[in-house]
Amino acid sequence: MLTLSLSCCSSLYNNNRVLSTKGSNSHQTRAFSPPQLKQLRTKHQFSSLNYNPLRGLVMDKKIRGFGAVCYSAPLTPQNLQWVSTVSTAILLLAKGTAIQKSFLVPLFALQAPAAIVSWMKGEYGIWTAFLALLVRLFFYIPGELELPFIALLLVILSPYQITRLRGTQEGVIASLAIAAYLAFQHFTRLGSLGKAFDQGSILATLATVCVVLVPCLLLI
Repeated sequence: MLTLSLSCCSSLYNNNRVLSTKGSNSHQTRAFSPPQLKQLRTKHQFSSLNYNPLRGLVMDKKIRGFGAVCYSAPLTPQNLQWVSTVSTAILLLAKGTAIQKSFLVPLFALQAPAAIVSWMKGEYGIWTAFLALLVRLFFYIPGELELPFIALLLVILSPYQITRLRGTQEGVIASLAIAAYLAFQHFTRLGSLGKAFDQGSILATLATVCVVLVPCLLLI
């Protein structure tokens, strides 16, 4: 009886250290040490995920006790185009600037993301332009609201020789020239750098800086 109980206890202890692998025709057992078992568990976790090296780095740092790691997505050209588009829209509607806002229309056409351009050139964009034209025929539209309509028509009617400049180095250089001229107008007509950061014009100043900065980053 004593021999039987010892053998049972020994088998229960060894079961915690043995990994059984079953084949189709035979049964094989292999013993692993505790460090090897820990390595196998980690390998199983990574295999169960769609392995991402950055995610693995974050998990590894959490395991080692460094805590969570924060990281940001890179400034891709598409993200920069969205920044430029939002900044252009702010300048179209902002009151605290004296720039010639008609220059914002070709800047928008050159820097707008591909998703916006494809929507404008699609059926919904054409219907929007048609309805806006009907409203313009019978009602007065302020200049701030008329410029987006002109930008829509410019994107729809622009020939291939112009649209192919989008996303090219020549188009970025043209955008930088327009943005630099607008920044020159903005800071010159305000009179001083201090007035550019007043409460009434700081939003337009930040939008102008973003409009200039985006083509510079795209050229790098």
